[in-house]
Amino acid sequence: MLLFLTRRIGLMLITALCLTFIVFALTNMPAKLKTLAKTQAGGRLTDAEVVSWINENGYGTPMLTRYGEWLGVVPGWVREEDGVVVRGRCVDLTDDPGRAGERCGLLQGDWGYSTRFQDNVGTVLSARLGATGLLMMWVLIVMVPMALITGVLAGMREGSRTDRTLSTFAIASTATPEYVSGVVFIALLASSTVGISPILADWGWIDGRVLFQGNARSAIEGITLSNFTLPVLTVALYGMGYVARITRASMTEVMTQQYIRTARLKGVGFSSIVMRHALRNALIAPFTVIMLQIPWLLNGVVITEVLFSYPGFGWTLYEAAVNNDIELLLASSVVAVVVVLVTQLISDIGYVYLNPRIRIS
Repeated sequence: MLLFLTRRIGLMLITALCLTFIVFALTNMPAKLKTLAKTQAGGRLTDAEVVSWINENGYGTPMLTRYGEWLGVVPGWVREEDGVVVRGRCVDLTDDPGRAGERCGLLQGDWGYSTRFQDNVGTVLSARLGATGLLMMWVLIVMVPMALITGVLAGMREGSRTDRTLSTFAIASTATPEYVSGVVFIALLASSTVGISPILADWGWIDGRVLFQGNARSAIEGITLSNFTLPVLTVALYGMGYVARITRASMTEVMTQQYIRTARLKGVGFSSIVMRHALRNALIAPFTVIMLQIPWLLNGVVITEVLFSYPGFGWTLYEAAVNNDIELLLASSVVAVVVVLVTQLISDIGYVYLNPRIRIS
C-alpha cells in the first residue's frame, strides 16, 4: 500500500504540473494579455502603450520564466527606477519593498492579486470555497441517500413496475441540465406570479408571496430552508440520476449471483438477503462514482451558482473568466486539479478496502 501511495502521489504531482502549465499558457496568450492591459489601463491604448504596459507589469518575460515565478521557483520580476525597486510581483503583494521576498509564488503561499475583486487571491478563494463547501455538503446529504435508495429499490426486482418507474425518473433527472431544472424550480416555487406560490399565498398556507427564494445570495449571511433549497435541489437532482443508475446496475448484477440463489434456497427472507448479503457488494461501484461526483460538484456548480447568484467557487470562476482575471483563474485551476486528483486517490483506496478480491491481489 505504501508503494502504491508513493507512486500515485508522484503521478499526481506530475499531472498537476502539466495541467497547471497548460492553463497558464492558455491564460497568458498574447491576445489575453492585450485585453488585460486595455482593461486595467482604463482607456484606449495604442499598440506601443499596450506593449509598454505588458513589460512594466512583468508579462513581457518568456512564458517558462513567468510560470516559474508563479510557482515560486524563480525570483519574481521587479521594476527599478534610479536603482530603487518600485514595482514587482513580491512588492505588489506586500506593499513594502523592504519586506518583499525574492520569491513569492505558489510554493510560498502567495497566489497573486485579483484584478476583479481587488484583493489577494488566497483571501478571495478561501471565502468562496467555504461557501461552495457548504453547498456541496448539503447536496451530498440530499443526493447520496436519494440515489442509493432509488437504485437499490430499482435493482432489487429487475423488470418490475417499480424498477421501470424509478429508472425512468433517474434517466429524466440526469438528462435535465441544471440550467433547465433551475429555471423550472424558480418558475414553479419562487415566483410570485406563476407556479404554486401564488396559489399557496391565496390559500394562506405561506406567509410571504413565494414558497422559496430564487436568489441565494442571502445564504452567505445565514442558510435557511427558503434561500438554500432550490440551489441544493438543482445540483442534487442532476447528480442523483447517474448514481442511481450505477447503483441499480450493480444491485441487479449482485442479485443474480450464486450466493444469493443459495440463500434463497435455504429459506432466508428476501429483506435479509438484500440487507445482509447483497447491499454491501452492490455499493462498491456506487462508492467510486460518488467520490468522482465531488470534483464534478466543485466545477459543475458554476451554472447553479450563477443562476441563483450564490457567490461560491463556481460564481467566482465565472467572474474571473468574464473579467480576464488571470491570477484568479490560475488559482482556481489549481484548486480544481487538486480536488480531482485527491478524490480519485481516495476513491482508489476506498475501492481496495471495500473489495476483498482487489485487496488480496
